[in-house]
Amino acid sequence: MARKKSRRLRTGRLAFLIVAFLVLVGGVASLGYFAYAVADMPAWNPESLETLLPTSIYDKDGNLVTRIGAENREPIKLLEVPNVVRDAFLATEDDRFYDHHGINFRSFGRALYRNVLAGEIREGFSTITMQLVKLSYLSPDRTPKRKIQEVILTLQMERHFTKDEIFEMYLNKIFFGQGAYGIQSAAQTYLGKDLKTDELTLDEAAFLAGLPQAPSSYSSYLDETPSVGEDNQVNEAYQKKYDMALNRRNTVLLRMKEAGKITEEQRQEAAAKPLPTADKMQSVSYPYPYFVDYVTEKLVEKYGADMVYKGGLKVYTTLDPKIQKIAENAMANKNNFPSSPVDANGLPQPQGAAVFMEPGTGYLRAIVGGREHKQQRQLNRATQYQTLADGRKIGRQPGSSIKPIIAYGPAIEYKGMGPASIIDDIPQSFGSYSPRNADGSFRGLIPMRTALIHSVNIVAIKLLNQVGLNQAVKFASGLGITTLDANKDGLAMALGGVSTGVIPLDMAGAYGAFANRGIYVQPHAITKVETSDGTVLDEFKPEQHQAMKATTAYLVTDMLKSAVQSGTGSRANIGRPVAGKTGTTDEGKDIWFVGYTYNLVGAVWIGHDSPKKMPQSYGGMYPAMIFKEVMSKALAGTPAKDFPRPSGITSATVDSKSGLLPGPNTPADHMISDLFVTGTVPTEVDNLHQVMEVCATTGELPNEYCPDRITKVLLKLPYSVPSNVADFALRAPTQTCTLHTVDGIDPSAAEKYVLPEQPDSGKENGGEKPNQPNNGNSWLPGT
Repeated sequence: MARKKSRRLRTGRLAFLIVAFLVLVGGVASLGYFAYAVADMPAWNPESLETLLPTSIYDKDGNLVTRIGAENREPIKLLEVPNVVRDAFLATEDDRFYDHHGINFRSFGRALYRNVLAGEIREGFSTITMQLVKLSYLSPDRTPKRKIQEVILTLQMERHFTKDEIFEMYLNKIFFGQGAYGIQSAAQTYLGKDLKTDELTLDEAAFLAGLPQAPSSYSSYLDETPSVGEDNQVNEAYQKKYDMALNRRNTVLLRMKEAGKITEEQRQEAAAKPLPTADKMQSVSYPYPYFVDYVTEKLVEKYGADMVYKGGLKVYTTLDPKIQKIAENAMANKNNFPSSPVDANGLPQPQGAAVFMEPGTGYLRAIVGGREHKQQRQLNRATQYQTLADGRKIGRQPGSSIKPIIAYGPAIEYKGMGPASIIDDIPQSFGSYSPRNADGSFRGLIPMRTALIHSVNIVAIKLLNQVGLNQAVKFASGLGITTLDANKDGLAMALGGVSTGVIPLDMAGAYGAFANRGIYVQPHAITKVETSDGTVLDEFKPEQHQAMKATTAYLVTDMLKSAVQSGTGSRANIGRPVAGKTGTTDEGKDIWFVGYTYNLVGAVWIGHDSPKKMPQSYGGMYPAMIFKEVMSKALAGTPAKDFPRPSGITSATVDSKSGLLPGPNTPADHMISDLFVTGTVPTEVDNLHQVMEVCATTGELPNEYCPDRITKVLLKLPYSVPSNVADFALRAPTQTCTLHTVDGIDPSAAEKYVLPEQPDSGKENGGEKPNQPNNGNSWLPGT
C-alpha cells in the first residue's frame, strides 16, 4: 500500500498567515479601543469654550468672603495682542499653526516613534488647537484614550472656527500662574502692563510665552525671598527657581530665532535681560489675603489650578473674620515690632507671622503670614516652609518654645516626672557639648516648674537626655512636629537647635494638644467643598489622635500657666487662664510666643526673612504683646474658663530640694505643694537635709584645729558643685578645712576661701530677663 506524502506549510506562507492574523487582531483591537475612547467622549459644544466660573470661599458662618478666578481674567482681542507676543507663542507652542488643520503630522510622527520606544506616552504633539481642546473639554491625563478624544475634538474645532478665532481663545484661556488666566491678565499680573496700551519688550514677551508649560514652577521664584542669608540657604532656593525660569525664557527666545522671528543679535540682547521681579507685580487686593491664600494653596494641591480658578467650586472654611481682622491689625501695627527699616524688596524687616486655632477642633480661625500683602499666593510665613536648592524645606528656629514639646512633655509622659520633680541646675558637659544658661547663672536644685517658668536651659537638656533623643522625637512627631532629627540635632534640640526649623502653623497645632487633654487635632481650614450645582466633593473631618495622656497635658499646661503668671511670658497675661511659652534664639534672630486659653491657641513669630540679629528683642516682648492683643480682643465677651482637670491628678507637699516627702530636717521654706499624677507621689522621706557640724569660719568639714564649730542643716549629695551655683552655701562640704592649723591660721590657705562674685545676669533664652537666683546663704523658694 502506497504511503501518503505529508504536506508541509512553507515558511514564507506561515509567516504571511501569522502577520495577517496579527494585523486582523490588531485592527479589530484598535477599532474596539477607538470605539471605547469615543463612547464617553465629551460632546462637542462651542459654548464650553466660554465656561469660566470662579471659586467662592465662605467663612465659618457660611458668609461669602471672596471669589477667586474670574476676577483675574480680562479677555483681549487678537488684534490687540502685540506682534512680539504672538510670535513668541507661535514659535514656542506651534510654529506651523497657520499651515495645518489642527494636527501637526510631523510632530505626531516624532512623538509616536519616541513613545513606542519608551512603551508609554512621554512626548506630546499638541498643537495650539489641541491645547485649547484639552483646556476646554478634557482632563490632563496622558493616556491613549484621552489623546484619541483630543484629536477628534480638534478636527471639529478646526471646522467650526477660523485660525485667528482659535488663537484668540487660546491666549485668553491658558493659565499663567499666580492666579492669572489669559495673556492680558498675565501681563498685568507679572509686568504691571496693559497689552492694549503698553509696549512689551522682547524679553517680557518671551517670559510670558514660557510660563504656560509649567506656570506654577516657572513663577515660583517670585514666591521666594531673593536676599542672602548668613548661611546663604534661602538665596540658593531663590536662585535655583530663578535660573529655571530664566532658562525657560531663553529657550523661547531661541525658538523665536530658529523660527525666523528675531535675529541672533536680538536674541542675545533679550537673553541678557533679568526676569521680572515681585515689585513689578500688580497689587492684588482681597479680604483676609493670607487665609485665602492658604485655602487656595490647599485647593490647588487637591483639585488642580484649572478646577480652582474656573471650576466654580464652593469652599466652606473655618475662617473667623473677627479674629482674622484683629490679627491682621496687630501684625500691621509697627509698635508691635522692633525698629523696622524697609529692605531692598520694599518689605519692612523684621517680618512676622501668626496662627490662631481652636484646640478642640483644629479649626484655623486666623492666619497672617506677613506684615503686609502685595500679591496673590505670596510667601506665607505662617504656613509655608522655604525650599532650599536641594529640595529640603526649612522653617525657623523655635528657641525655648520647643521645650514643652521635646523635654518637659516627654519627661512627664515617659519618666513619670512632674512639676515638683527636682533637677540640679549646675554646670555639666554632655560629651563635647557644654551648654550654659542664657543669664550665665546656675540655680542648683530646683523643681521642674521653676525651671520652666524661667526657661532654664540646663534643666531642659537634662530632661531630654533622661528621656532619650528617639523617644523625645517620637513624642514631638505625635504633636505634628516632624522636622526634628535626633542624629543631626542632638541634645541642642532642647534649646530649639532644630536644623530644619518649624513654622507657626505646626507650633499652634502642637500646643493645641496640651490645651485639648492630650488629643492632637491636625490644623485645617476647609470643612467642605462643593461643585457649582451644590454636589459635595469632599467633607473634611478633623484628623486626630491621642498624642499623650490627659494627665501629661494638664501638668504641662499648669506649668505653662505659671510661666505666664510669673515667668518669662508675663506680658501675655490677659486676666484669664492662659498657658504659654516664650522662645528666643541666639542673638534674637527668631523670637516666639506660643500660648493658649481654653478656647483658642496662638503662635506668633518675628524675625528677618534672612535671619539677622535683633538686639534686645525677646519672645516675651513683641510676640507676647501681639498674642495678648489678639487674644484679649478675640475673647472679649467670652466667659473665662479654666482648663478642666482630668481624673488621675492629685496634690501633695514635698521637699523642694529632694522632691521627696518632707523629712524631719526639711526647713519650712523648703516645702512646696504641687500636682502629681496619681501613683507618682513619692513615698520616701527626704534624706538630703542632714544635720552637720562645720567649721564656723570656712564652712568646711572641721579639722581638729578649728576653734569654732557650728551645727547646720545642709544638703548632702555625693558630688560637689562650684561656688557660683546659687544654693552652694546650702550644700554639705566635701572638703576638710585647711585654714586652721596647729600654728593658727595658714595665710597661704586664706585666699581660697574668698568666694568669687556672682556673674551679672543677662537675657533669658526664652525671651525675658528672669528673676535673679538668690545667692549667698539663701536659696530659691518653691512655687
